[in-house]
Amino acid sequence: MAVRYPITGGTATAIAASVEEGVRGGGLAPGDALPSVRALATELSVSPATVAAAYQRLRDRGIVVTAGRHGTRVRPVTPIATGRARRAVPLPAGVRDLSDGEPDPALLPGLAPVLHTVAAELAAGQAAPLRYADGGPLPELLAHARTRLPELPGDAAYTLVSGALDGLDRLLEARLRPGDRVAVEDPGWAALLDLVAARGLVPVSMPVDDEGPTEQGVRAALAAGARAAIVTVRAQNPTGASVSAARAAALRPLLRDVFVIQDDHAGELAAVPLHPVAAGPAWAFLRSASKPYGPDLRCAVLAGDAETVSRVEGRLRLGAGWVSGLLQRTLLGLWTSSAVAAEIAAAGRAYDERRGALLAALHARGVAATGRTGINVWVPVPDETGAVASLRDAGYAVTPGHVFRTATGPGIRITVAALRPEEAPALAAAVAAAVHPHPAALR
Repeated sequence: MAVRYPITGGTATAIAASVEEGVRGGGLAPGDALPSVRALATELSVSPATVAAAYQRLRDRGIVVTAGRHGTRVRPVTPIATGRARRAVPLPAGVRDLSDGEPDPALLPGLAPVLHTVAAELAAGQAAPLRYADGGPLPELLAHARTRLPELPGDAAYTLVSGALDGLDRLLEARLRPGDRVAVEDPGWAALLDLVAARGLVPVSMPVDDEGPTEQGVRAALAAGARAAIVTVRAQNPTGASVSAARAAALRPLLRDVFVIQDDHAGELAAVPLHPVAAGPAWAFLRSASKPYGPDLRCAVLAGDAETVSRVEGRLRLGAGWVSGLLQRTLLGLWTSSAVAAEIAAAGRAYDERRGALLAALHARGVAATGRTGINVWVPVPDETGAVASLRDAGYAVTPGHVFRTATGPGIRITVAALRPEEAPALAAAVAAAVHPHPAALR
């Protein structure tokens, strides 16, 4: 019989600290349930209000989440370093991992030629590592970024941050305060939901379909008091949605009076046009290098109105200072290499083929699924736990939808980045069995 982690404390501060210690030390794992407010109050001989206050502090810090009848649980990802492996439970031998959301390493461009060129330029004195006095974005990199983003306003300001999540974190800090409401896609990127929670912000559900956030969903989020909206313009994670020209035109007037962050993490991999949705005075746009060029290249271009970008740059200088000039030169070299451009184009076609093969196989078996762009496919299911377990038994690991959802129905996410087209029929058959189990299997 499993032993429950012993929460202690006689005040809200002490109880919250005890739970945090449990998370940090591994006594409380991601997804673990905490006792009900009344049960813990009785156990600790304190008032229910004291426990409720402790749980509220933990929610505000993004450590726990309360989900109605499911009670209060440790979030899948928390702002606490634990030393645990990223995967809490290792996959059984022989199980194919389709849950990680990672690009296929075999489709990433080779960095060696570009790194060799950067090293040669440094050795020849044609470039130099940035110093404290002159650290910041390389002007030539920002100039090239402008040419790659003709869809953005000509007067946009530009800077560089350490990846999409770093940019999102800095943008939320620049424009919002704890307690502010922010419209988030539902289902949406799990890491963003964790970040919103860690920032003490209140997520407001913004449903999406194949063309991006719905008009009705945006109107409802704004009516609920959202001061900002975060929109993935292409290859939305987990649904693969991409904002169409018609949807962008419909959303711009609605979003004119709120701060709009547009995430274009797929960047050069996306085969569909980019349609920005921001039209007001406060806006931002992020394009990360991680999906096309590799997760270890921690660079993302941030564009936006001058005030927002100035706030981000100013705060960056007070902390990390700048993104490494060596990384910037590497990114510029990748951008300007015709050989790399051909590799990225080939990778984009491969992802489209793999995603399309699975969608076709699923639809042939009567399974509803979405995945217009990107490396993921979203499958609505009646029972996430059962579907995930069934697929694991069939040899596939997928991600349960609850980590992506705030108010929408259950589903599972399947990462197709490394899935060969010939593997799609067998996977689709396993998904169909998980979504629509044979009546005999239910007895």
